[in-house]
Order: sequence, then structure tokens, then C-alpha cells
Amino acid sequence: MGVKASTQLFSDTGARALLCSHDHVIHLANMTSAGEKQHYALTFIKSLSSYLPDIFHIGLLYDLGCHLEQNCRKWGFLKPFPPQISFSISVFHAFRHQWP
Repeated sequence: MGVKASTQLFSDTGARALLCSHDHVIHLANMTSAGEKQHYALTFIKSLSSYLPDIFHIGLLYDLGCHLEQNCRKWGFLKPFPPQISFSISVFHAFRHQWP
């Protein structure tokens, strides 16, 4: 397992960007904690929705999309949006699951 970014030496551990199809930055975030944090993805989805019309559909490919979708349903994150979002995961993450 790889070593996570240290917060002891640097205040930022990485950066995430949300780009449009023309590669223009819509939202940019400095990551200030090590590891995958769902609040970054939630913030990006909320930011993206402010640029979309009232009727829209988002296809979201996220390496932890299975957990994000489950938490959105369970805890009501992004409450008005889940019917308009299709969550998906990459084939590499699918190997982590135990399929019957």
C-alpha cells in the first residue's frame, strides 16, 4: 500500500479540479487532508449543478462511486440531485468487490 501524503510538512496534500468538456476550470480545491474524502466529490457536484439547467443528468465516474451513492441515499447528501445522477465506478475498482 502506498504512503499517504503527509500533513506534517505541507498544508496541502494535493489538488482536485472540475473541468468542463473544453478543459476550462469550473472548480478547483486544495486537498488539506490525506486520503479519499467524499466531501471533495460532494462539493464538486454541488458546484457543477449551479452551472446546469433545471433539468439535467450527470454521469459520474468516480473510483469510490459505490460508497458515494450509498451515502447520498442513506444520509441525504445532495438531496435534490440523486435521481439525476448516474453513479459508476471504473473496472479496476470493480475487482475490489466480491461478486457472487
